[in-house]
Amino acid sequence: MEAVAGGGGGGGGESAGELLLRAAAMVPAEHYALAALAVVSVLAYGFLELHFLGDLLRGFRGGRVELTFHPASEIYHRVASKCRSLHGRYLATPWLASPHLQTLFLGISGRPPSFTYKRQLYTVHDGGTIALDWLLATDSKGSDGILSEDASAPLVVIVPGLTSDSAAAYVKHMAYSMATKGCNTVVSNHRGLGGVSITSDCLYNAGWTEDLREVINYLHHKYPKAPMLCVGTSIGANIVVKYLGEEGENTPVAGAASICSPWDLVVGDRFISRKLVQRFYDKALAFGLKGYAKLHEPVLVRLANWEGIKKSRSIREFDHHATCMVAKYETVDTYYRRCSSASYVGNVSVPLLCVNALDDPLCTREAIPWDECRANKNIVLATTPNGGHLAFFQGLTAGRLWWVGAVSEFLFALLDSKYMHQQKAQDHILLSSLESSIDKSPYVNVMEDGMIAPVTDDGPCDDITPSHQVNDIKQDNGDFTQQNEHTREVDDKNITEVNAMPSQSPEQSAGQQVEEHYVGKFHEAIAPVKRSINQLTRYQGKSVWLLAYIAFVTSWPLLGSLAFIAFRKKFRNNLLAKWLRR
Repeated sequence: MEAVAGGGGGGGGESAGELLLRAAAMVPAEHYALAALAVVSVLAYGFLELHFLGDLLRGFRGGRVELTFHPASEIYHRVASKCRSLHGRYLATPWLASPHLQTLFLGISGRPPSFTYKRQLYTVHDGGTIALDWLLATDSKGSDGILSEDASAPLVVIVPGLTSDSAAAYVKHMAYSMATKGCNTVVSNHRGLGGVSITSDCLYNAGWTEDLREVINYLHHKYPKAPMLCVGTSIGANIVVKYLGEEGENTPVAGAASICSPWDLVVGDRFISRKLVQRFYDKALAFGLKGYAKLHEPVLVRLANWEGIKKSRSIREFDHHATCMVAKYETVDTYYRRCSSASYVGNVSVPLLCVNALDDPLCTREAIPWDECRANKNIVLATTPNGGHLAFFQGLTAGRLWWVGAVSEFLFALLDSKYMHQQKAQDHILLSSLESSIDKSPYVNVMEDGMIAPVTDDGPCDDITPSHQVNDIKQDNGDFTQQNEHTREVDDKNITEVNAMPSQSPEQSAGQQVEEHYVGKFHEAIAPVKRSINQLTRYQGKSVWLLAYIAFVTSWPLLGSLAFIAFRKKFRNNLLAKWLRR
């Protein structure tokens, strides 16, 4: 009994913590490894926004493609309604069931088709150089053809995204898909990309539409019989939509597509710095922008804040030190507001298919202009639950991009219809986006007829004069020939008037000059008043005298009261004297 009691007393002396540690030591290490793996898997599933389990529960049918359009839209009822891709479902590649995995795989590999472009260097009006990379319909069939100016096959212009060029996997997927179906495709690379140096003091940015405008006008002039289509991706989509909104009816583009556009750059800037995973993308894109700047260091050292560019750790910081300084924007938010394509959606007059993924890790769904797209009869907006940024991989091998097939189907349905846009001749008027008061110049101009007009002070890159200078590089039996075309019209008009003046003495001449000087100053001082009165009299006529009569009659009692107050002392003395005399 004593031994038992002693043993019980010794066991009771152990603390609860020691007992827990002893029990934990008895659990096999494999169980701990499995538990840790389960916890990490749950955290990774949420962090990477995986949707594999959701796809599994839905039987791998994919998510439905949601369409937003105007109820009376002929583009939807006659064109988009014939596209099976837009009325089906999208199922992501099972082992890429995450927007981040899809976007990462697109950047690393993307499995693009293998082909070689033909390059043409185009020189724009300010001396900048743009690389136009061609893939003809005959090239996809193995033959080495040259595009004739009488070609009537559709011409597709592709605008890449930020820091991307024609070598990007998604661009090659799109170009090859359209070329194999009989279209001639050309990738309009941004300035300084595609291995081309910057040859002017203007750089591209998210709202720079002048290069696209000049390229499209040049291609339309050179190949007038070819229906022109335009596809923009990411920042390129923002540029395309903004260009279409600026041009309205006055564009030769017959149809267009916008893929993963950021739409509202202010909202996108807030979104990309909100969460930890988005901040990774922000730093990665800033790293790419700094690499782009490093390639053109001699130019940016002169035009921008090079030390600030090297220290930039986000897109916003890079835009502050580089984009705003080169493009003459006062603040980063001013640049974002003025360059957001969402402000131009209402004026788009071209059949436009817009594709966005709701889980896009770069371009948030919060920036999509749902109501504006629904109000425009020319726009069909297609959104999918998944897809990442420009990825939308399909199949077990991830060899296809869903949006490439959807865009091809839409554009060919448009070509087979009567709803292709036809350019209408009209005055070219650029529609401005929402502008703050900081963008206005505080100057006015009084014209000869008395009217007042604002005087703006735009930067050198805002006012664009069309140029016809182009360097064409054509391939003929392995040799490249360069042809420069430059058209310039100069009109000089010289008008000379000779007035004979009578001879005068120096004293008379000096006195007359002084008198004329003061008379001129006097007339100059009263000139605005005279112009305003003349303008008012010219348009109002007799109503001016009627207004003067009414003013005199209505103000007479007031004038009488003022006179009584001014001379009340005299009136009071006179009245007092008369009263004393009585």
